[in-house]
Amino acid sequence: MNARIRDFFETKAGWIFAVSDYNHPEGLRSLLRYVPDVTGERKADGRCFRKMDFDQGFEFLKRVQPDYVHDLHVVPESDVVRYYQPSEGLRSVARKDPRVMKIATILQEGGVTWQEMGITGSMLLGLNSPSSDIDFVVYGPMWWKARAIVARAKARGLIEDLDELTWKKIYSKRKPEISFEEFMTHEKRKGNRGMIDGTYFDLLFTRDWNQICPQPPGRPIGQSLIEAKVIEAEFAFDSPAIFHLDHPEVREIFCFTHTYAGQALPGEMIEAKGVLEETDQGQRLVVGTTREARGEWIRSLTLLEGAT
Repeated sequence: MNARIRDFFETKAGWIFAVSDYNHPEGLRSLLRYVPDVTGERKADGRCFRKMDFDQGFEFLKRVQPDYVHDLHVVPESDVVRYYQPSEGLRSVARKDPRVMKIATILQEGGVTWQEMGITGSMLLGLNSPSSDIDFVVYGPMWWKARAIVARAKARGLIEDLDELTWKKIYSKRKPEISFEEFMTHEKRKGNRGMIDGTYFDLLFTRDWNQICPQPPGRPIGQSLIEAKVIEAEFAFDSPAIFHLDHPEVREIFCFTHTYAGQALPGEMIEAKGVLEETDQGQRLVVGTTREARGEWIRSLTLLEGAT
């Protein structure tokens, strides 16, 4: 089964996982997100579910299905009974939710086809609550076009920007290693967030099928703080976000935390701290080696200098 990040699947046990990688050599690389629970607050198709965060998912599977537990959760395809794909689920969600339909319509009128966008997260699964955010997906190079469409829609008043209270909630949730002022300077430029009829939404990137290729494994060799110029950032909003560098030793950054995705553009000087890895193709810096990326960051020095 071909599976990409932002997809979900359900196992025979009724557990629902989020796909967390593009390559699955030994099973679907994923994270457990929902388990059946009669006391659970999320409901779909007459069933109740309990949402699992990162640590809860690992602890649960270590206890009841340790064979799944690796660096991510690795689930045999033979255990899967249902797949949820964002592009296939969008139309039915949009028919029920005018906010989702409004986003889809704005993007479609700007030139993004239905096949090039999707819906993920709890809305894709039918497990959303009235307070759920909207996790909107656009595939491949069309994501950059969608980002520009959202910027124009904000200028026309069709989409609102986030208010300061929402920004502070995001900052508090992510706990980045940079100040709120620096966080805002970077985030406001990214253009991948907005409000539609009072509801917060993310514009999430997923690769086209022809962009998917295996990445060489790395061996950690210690922490490092570097300064370098970004020379290419096609996958800056992917997971991991990838930044190719002009640096004498470190050829690229892999960023596994959404906090620093899209943090810099080609031609900009950055400062980054993370764990250095040795690969067959050279060294790379990994940012987001822990859930909250403590002691790790990416800062666009060029952007910050321009903001002062």
